Amino acid sequence: MARGESGAVRVALLGCGTVGTEVVRLITDQAADLTARIGTPVELVGVAVRRPHRHPWLTENFGHLVTTDAGALVARADVDVVVEVIGGIEPVRGWLLEALKAGKSVVTANKALLAEDGPTLAEAADASGADLYYEAAVAGAIPLLRPLRESLAGDRITRVAGIVNGTSNFILSAMASGGTSYGDALEEATRLGYAEADPSADVDGYDAASKAAILASLAFHTRITASDVYREGMRGVSAADVAAARRLGCTIKLLAICERVVAEGPDGAPVESVSARVYPAMVPDSHPLARVDGAFNAVFVEAEAAGQLMFYGQGAGGAPTASAVLGDLVAVARNRVGGGRGPRESAYASLPVRPIGEVPTRYHVDLEVADREGVLAAIAGEFARQGVSIAAVRQTGGINGSIDSVAGAEGTGLGPARLTVVTHSAPEAALAATVSALADLDHVVGVVGVLRVEGLGRAVSALGMG
Repeated sequence: MARGESGAVRVALLGCGTVGTEVVRLITDQAADLTARIGTPVELVGVAVRRPHRHPWLTENFGHLVTTDAGALVARADVDVVVEVIGGIEPVRGWLLEALKAGKSVVTANKALLAEDGPTLAEAADASGADLYYEAAVAGAIPLLRPLRESLAGDRITRVAGIVNGTSNFILSAMASGGTSYGDALEEATRLGYAEADPSADVDGYDAASKAAILASLAFHTRITASDVYREGMRGVSAADVAAARRLGCTIKLLAICERVVAEGPDGAPVESVSARVYPAMVPDSHPLARVDGAFNAVFVEAEAAGQLMFYGQGAGGAPTASAVLGDLVAVARNRVGGGRGPRESAYASLPVRPIGEVPTRYHVDLEVADREGVLAAIAGEFARQGVSIAAVRQTGGINGSIDSVAGAEGTGLGPARLTVVTHSAPEAALAATVSALADLDHVVGVVGVLRVEGLGRAVSALGMG
């Protein structure tokens, strides 16, 4: 854990895009404060970028530090800490493993790598006594990961759920406030810089799934990878879905939900497992998450002793993410100066991942139905056959505007009606089978929309959702 001859903690930075540029700026502008907080200076000894000509500010002000050979920079004997803000899996994984095996601490914002192969990095850090910190990998500037693995280390966490992708939240907020289509909202997000040219990682839920894997691993002391997380994107959310949610007193959000699930085993004893999933869902307007708008993130943590905690703030952007990176850098530097170590990986629980089909949830189903005798009986019968209980039925279009009028008008020939069915909690597999069976009924013209309803620890009424 020796440091440079000057006594400084010497830092190599991999990547200098939006976040990396802010990291360089903060290290430079706050040099005196960082020295006071750590007890020794922080010295930036190299910055690796692929194309220096694309970084004029960096080359103009720090040209002597710039290199295109990241591997050689990581291998330098005088480097104490490697800060990585490039992203992606390879070749970054090899560089970080080399650093950790050499006893160099790593600070990374690489959610994709951590979600795919975090355990390998953690094992390398354990073996060499180096630190691995990654607060910036989830929710930008929001202090979330450190509370999970340190502040709540003495508690039992039961659920971590929330909005962890700013792009998707901006799009859904725009759809809800302006009544715009998904396409128009995405175009606006792209114009303002919230969405990439290829928005797949955000709108298809891959980004949120990586973050959910990291959150679940920390919260439940179990190794969870992105492939363990059930994922559905938000491309299918329509303006009609948003309007339907509004009528029910709900707002649609793309949620990452990680839960500790306790079920009865074959012998009657309780069996614990972990559920990690990402999908768009209706959230009651009474829940604080429903009021998180724009590109902000918010995460609820529920623990047995601490109760409900909410973490809210800017979940992305150069300066907010760099703030989290610098926080980790200070922690790592303090450890090196004082001869200490940060928290190790905790995966002792090794809980199994519960298949999505066994996870209980609630559905909101919009149906266009034919106006003929027996419609309601046929639909109710299909739910009953799958063991799914109906909480409420409401007419949202068609004949006269109330379910009573639908029931009394069957067979009047007045044309199709729109019915909304809200279920009680049931296994996902049973609900999916019900929707599939409904689509095949002669009485059903079409299944117009299907969304899950999440109470997230709060009571959800059948239709008012209060």
